[in-house]
Parts: sequence; C-alpha cells; structure tokens
Amino acid sequence: MTATDQEKTGLGNYFIANYPPFSFWKADHLPAARAALEAPPRAGVPLGLYLHIPFCRKRCKFCYFRVYTDKNANDISVYLDAILKEVELLARSGCVGGRALDYVYFGGGTPSYLSASQLDSLMTRLRQIMPWDAAREVTFECEPGTLQKHKLETLRAHGISRLSLGVENFKPEILQYNGRAHLEEEIYRAFGWARELGFPQINLDLIAGMVGEDWDNWKRCVAKTIELAPDCVTIYQMELPYNTVFSKELKVIGADEPALVVADWPTKRAWVKYAFDELVKAGYDISSATTVVKNKATTKFVYREALWRGADMFGTGVASFGHVGGVHIQNVDTWEAYVEKLQKGELPLGRAFPTTQRDRLVREVVLLLKTGHLDVSYFRDKYGVDVRDTFRAAFDKLTAEGWLTVGETSIDCTDDGLIQIDRHLPAFFDPQYISTRYT
Repeated sequence: MTATDQEKTGLGNYFIANYPPFSFWKADHLPAARAALEAPPRAGVPLGLYLHIPFCRKRCKFCYFRVYTDKNANDISVYLDAILKEVELLARSGCVGGRALDYVYFGGGTPSYLSASQLDSLMTRLRQIMPWDAAREVTFECEPGTLQKHKLETLRAHGISRLSLGVENFKPEILQYNGRAHLEEEIYRAFGWARELGFPQINLDLIAGMVGEDWDNWKRCVAKTIELAPDCVTIYQMELPYNTVFSKELKVIGADEPALVVADWPTKRAWVKYAFDELVKAGYDISSATTVVKNKATTKFVYREALWRGADMFGTGVASFGHVGGVHIQNVDTWEAYVEKLQKGELPLGRAFPTTQRDRLVREVVLLLKTGHLDVSYFRDKYGVDVRDTFRAAFDKLTAEGWLTVGETSIDCTDDGLIQIDRHLPAFFDPQYISTRYT
C-alpha cells in the first residue's frame, strides 16, 4: 500500500482504544476473568463502573457500537432489570474489596433516550447497590434532541458531574445524512438548560470529516462551539469501521476504498488543527489528541485518565468492555444472550484476555501517548523501567520523523504528531499483536 493510499479514509478502525487488540480476546480466557473478579484488588488501584445503555432514536451511519432502535418500553424494562442484576453480582465479587467507586460512566447508545422516570428508578437502585457519592466523576452521554429540562434535573439530582453532549455538527443537512437524530436548535436548548442547572462540567463532541463536510461549514461549527463556551470540547476524526451502515451501503472500489467522497486523513487532521488553534486562541488548553479544556488544572476527564493508567472498571451491559486485575473482559454481544444469562443469575461474560506485565506497560505507553506526554519517572516508579530504553527503536523512529521529542524527564508529541498519533502507535506493539485489522 502506498503512502497516498494510507492517507485515504478506507474501511476499518484507525483509532487505538486498547491493547492488546480486541481480536486476541477469546472465550477460552474466561476462567482468568472469573478468577480476577474473585481475587482481592491490587493495592492503590481505583475502581470504576461503566454502564452501556444501548438505545437510540436512529442509528448513526458511522456507528459500530451495539445499539438498538427497535425496542419498546417492555424491552427497556427487561434490559434495565438485567443491568441492575449484573451490577448486583459484580458488587458482591471479591475484587471490590471495600473500594468505593472512583468514577462512573453512562455510555451508549444514547443514555438520555431513557425517560426521566426510568433514569430516576435506575439511578436510585444503582446508588443503593454501588454508591457513587464519593466518586471523582460521574459522566452521562446525551443526544441533544432527547433532553428535556426535567430530565436534566433528574440527572443533576443523582450527582451527574460531567455531561457530554453528542453535537457532532451544527449543519442540519450533514446531521441528517449521517444519521443523527437531533436538530441544531435542540443543541442550543439543551446546552442552555445544562448551564442553567449548574452541571460542573459540560463536554461537547464534534466529528471532523462527517460525510458532506467542507471547510466553510467546519469553520462555522468551530465558531459556534466557541460561542457556546463548553468546559471541554472533544473532536473525533471520522473513521469508517466495518459493520456500520456506511461500510455496507457505500459502493466500494477495489479493496476497502469507499467511492463516496469522504475527506482523507490529511484534510481531517487539518480541520482538527484549525479547531485546536481557534480554541486555544479562545482560552482553551489541549489535553489530548482529541480534547481541549478550559483549564487543565480544574477540568479533568477522570474516566479516561484512570482507565488509561490501568484502573479497574466493571463494564456492564450488552457487549460492554471492562478491565479487572489485569484481565480485559467483554460481555456477550447479543441482547438475547445477555438477558438470558442474567435472568439465570450468571455474569454475562463473553471473552477475555489476561495481560502480562509487559502487555500492561505497552498499553499504558500507547494510550498515554494520546495525551501527548509520557512522564519517564511515572513508568520507572510503576514498572521499574526507563521507557526511553525499553522502546528505543520506536522512539528513535518517531523522533526522526518529527512526531515526538525525547527529553530527560519526558517524551512529548509534536503538534503535528499529537493530531495523528494513533497511526503511529502500532510501532510500540509487540510482534505477536500486529495484524492487518486492529479489531
């Protein structure tokens, strides 16, 4: 494949979310997952809870998550009963070891698809099972068009501290073509209510490179975002994973090359760079390859920061991912299997991967590089190695190419390196984990 071909937006996953890659996780490793769940926790390791709420009004054409758009009220009740049962079972496992939740994340799907009464009932019960009053962060993802003021009041009353609004774009035609359900005016309405109710942190998501995007509209999106002045802005670059509506509907030329005009990676990176530059001018700080915040000292993303540093996390819900005691775990990935196992009183475990110390070291290097910065002393204290020596070949290569700088105390991404760091992360993968498909 030529360098030009690599810069086209083809089908497949581009961004690195975990290590070792998911394709190496197997059902054969489930005994290790069960053992980790019953083992005492490692000293000093925080515990988090992720809850997958898989309901949506529409399926975005670029979405590859396990979501459902055809479930009725009875189905939702069955699912919520199942996820509560799962949390109950996990709360009794030995790995909790008396730990309070450090962070909680409601993801999807669309958690805000649930009604205010459904959310109140779910959260009341969850907080009885695993209280989060002492958690540093409780995040809740929202689709603007599903929000009403009383629903936001319910979330605020239950301690949601970080509200994440899936805006993605402001132009109605782009939202509609890409399968988004909300309207531009609903963005302003939802954001205004959230500000009025005093949520401690409001994040706004954008996607650079949605089908139909152009420079003029992207500049307008950035300007409108700055005008709203959220506490945090997350900008994803559009990818086209397998098993999405776009990957199935778009005519494909040759091998994994969509015929529809989709911005190439250099264009998407240019859009992100423009957005970052404008947001920095407006007083924001860059905190990762995807994120800017108003103040690095006060605006945190605990879910990301803890998970990328090896925290434990119960991943609950259908097809959800978790990590406990050095073992990666994913739940079964169908509605029927998930519900059936929990109705029988069984944890819905689907596949797992027990990591080695080396795997965990590589994982942290890879994921923390996405923040743009590695602290040499952090890895020396935690793993007893100097990462500059351990990964010398990869660092030398990326430094020579202009993506990184290696100093006495840290390794730092250059500005251009940070925006495209994901494409370089496989340089750190051990040989047995390098494959043509990350998933």
